[in-house]
Amino acid sequence: MKNIEIIKKSKIWYLISGILCSISILSIIFFGFNVSIDFTGGSLMEIRFSEFYDGIDITSASSMKKYFDENIADETTGEFFVQKVEDDYYMFKFQEVNEEKHQEILSKIKEKLDSNANEESYQFIGSVIGNELKEKTYITILLVVALIILYIAWAFRKVSYPVSSWKYGISAIIALIHDVLIMAGAFSILGIIFNIQIDILFITAILTTLGYSINDTIVIYDRIRENLKRTNDKFDILVNKSINENIKRSIYTSFTTLIVLLSIYFFGGNSVKNFVLALIIGVVVGTYSSIFIASPLLVSWNSHKK
Repeated sequence: MKNIEIIKKSKIWYLISGILCSISILSIIFFGFNVSIDFTGGSLMEIRFSEFYDGIDITSASSMKKYFDENIADETTGEFFVQKVEDDYYMFKFQEVNEEKHQEILSKIKEKLDSNANEESYQFIGSVIGNELKEKTYITILLVVALIILYIAWAFRKVSYPVSSWKYGISAIIALIHDVLIMAGAFSILGIIFNIQIDILFITAILTTLGYSINDTIVIYDRIRENLKRTNDKFDILVNKSINENIKRSIYTSFTTLIVLLSIYFFGGNSVKNFVLALIIGVVVGTYSSIFIASPLLVSWNSHKK
């Protein structure tokens, strides 16, 4: 593969990332997230249908959502979130209600949609549990970030020239924040357009992306460390060379992973589609940041020091 001048064009990569991060931040600030009951608390009802009245398209989650919001929902339930699990099996999420209201909703469904509808499962998550889960999520992510900084600083402790070992950790974390921010912004926008929710699986996808991205970054950092021992090239030239020596591996690995994820997204079950979509975004963004952000930041540190 031809040698790619990544470091010389670092301002372009920073600009691209800056634009994507700015869009993400603006979307999160002005539109927020479509948050699942995993974090807010609420009711979860799973129903298997046998037939439909009123000409409802059994295969369309959007048609079901529209019907439920117009005919079943009220001030008590709030807006319904509808997820198709199978062609005749649906999951409904809405605000927490008491048992009397739960039975009223079930009666409406049988009266207006399908008299033979079978409730497979019903449960509710209290707001206290949702808030506790949210707090644990924040703690987990912060703990992961702290451990990554400590690990990289320790692993590269013998590399102090021309960039201190702790700067490797900081650069890697900046790249990871970049990844998480763009993933969050993408799901904020998708929540507005397609009513996609942020749930516990999205947090799992974020943590998976952090691991995937940092692995890619460490491989390149390790090559930089080895090249520092072998050559006397200027640091920017050495970093560019190190990236090029690993870029094929990074792209091929990501491409293979994306093939699997895309196969699951298009041919797998509906219940994991949003999770897989988050992973797809994470793999693309994580691969980009490990090549075009994390390593160029080391050169920027060094240039600024001078």
